[in-house]
Amino acid sequence: MTVTLITGANKGIGYETAKQLLELGHTVYVGARDPERGEKAAAALGARFVQLDVTDDPSVNSALATIGSAEGRLDVLVHNAGVLGNGATDGPTALRVFDTNAVGIVRVTEAALPLLRRSSNPNVVTVSSSAGSFWAVNNPRRPEFGLPLALYSASKAAATMLTVQYAKSQPGIRFNAVEPGTAATDMTAAFGVGRRPEESAAVVVRLATLGADGPTGTLRDENGELPW
Repeated sequence: MTVTLITGANKGIGYETAKQLLELGHTVYVGARDPERGEKAAAALGARFVQLDVTDDPSVNSALATIGSAEGRLDVLVHNAGVLGNGATDGPTALRVFDTNAVGIVRVTEAALPLLRRSSNPNVVTVSSSAGSFWAVNNPRRPEFGLPLALYSASKAAATMLTVQYAKSQPGIRFNAVEPGTAATDMTAAFGVGRRPEESAAVVVRLATLGADGPTGTLRDENGELPW
């Protein structure tokens, strides 16, 4: 049984990713900051719940300790928790966005590494964004060119760089970042755009189910590797 942890999985792409991986036979832990919402989502899915706030070290360490005690290992980690940060472009907002979208990846990865090393096929997927790609935001033919989300884009560039650096430093574990495609979720509601979340979740699931010979250290979308 493949043991999987998904952060920010009580709604949106994270929820749909959990649903699809459960259908594939994974034991899925729904990580969520809010216990009530997380437990409700896990119950609806038939998954397991761990309280996990990616901006809080004790919360992260406790969640991974719970999984370690119950399972003894972690096979798949999906970094899905994120915030848009489309308010004021100021110091406090920048700190909040980077703490969730980038520093949170470091917190959870570092806590998860001992359990991932116990897996025979460890795999880490970071839900990043082509909005953090220098290639995309400088290409007038791409929608990212006019996206007015400086802090979000910068934090996702950091998330992709962390993916590449972890892939280099942890050669026994696959690390890949994914652009899942814009989905109609709470995060994108203000823009009124996006496809069904389950379509974007399928892109995440594809990376979360890679074999041992799969790629590592890449940014990918549903069509393959992206320049960034």
